[in-house]
Amino acid sequence: MNSPKIDDDMRAKIIARPDVILDDQDVMRALIDANEKSMGGNIVDLRGIAMERLEARLDRLEDTHRSVIAAAYENLAGTNQVHRALLRMLDPTEFETFLRDLGGEVADILRVDCVKLVLETKGDGEGVVQRLGEVLTTAEPGFIDRYLTAGRNVPVRQVTLRQVQVGADTVYGEAAGWIRSEACLKLDFGPGRLPGMLVMGAEDPHQFTPQQGTDLLAFFAGVFERAMRRWLS
Repeated sequence: MNSPKIDDDMRAKIIARPDVILDDQDVMRALIDANEKSMGGNIVDLRGIAMERLEARLDRLEDTHRSVIAAAYENLAGTNQVHRALLRMLDPTEFETFLRDLGGEVADILRVDCVKLVLETKGDGEGVVQRLGEVLTTAEPGFIDRYLTAGRNVPVRQVTLRQVQVGADTVYGEAAGWIRSEACLKLDFGPGRLPGMLVMGAEDPHQFTPQQGTDLLAFFAGVFERAMRRWLS
């Protein structure tokens, strides 16, 4: 029985451009399958096995490559986001405008649903809160560390990312009911001053989780501390 001959034009094209066949995984797989059938079931094709393993390895490498590129783009986008938010935060020349922008345009740039600034104070801050209460709230000394550690005997980190069942009324006020995750940034205002805390709340429970990196938020906290010192001086 004669084997069917390949069309002359197609044969010429393949000879002229063999890379077209080699680069096409489906065509190469069909050729390998045809070769295995022609050898029969009693012959082990080591080259075919090796190629299958190389194919699987290539697929894994391609998946890893795509994941690395996606992570790089995500990191770049996050960096640009933080830079834009910081530039907007540094624009105001009055403290009231600074706080209003923090809860408005800065929160929008960072894509968070709620931003709150908590300042520890030994005195009565009720008057300040009434005037600037959209973003600012005051608390007694020691409140911030207790809030960050949830009352547990654990180290206080500069940046804490976590999911919550419900936001704390003392921090979020009326917005507490729909907060499901938060980023808490502890603020150091310098020697002799009580600490502060910047809290970013989100309705999405997956927006802030402990597994996420904190480098960008730590940088944001550092710049925010320095911006606040000029208002507190």
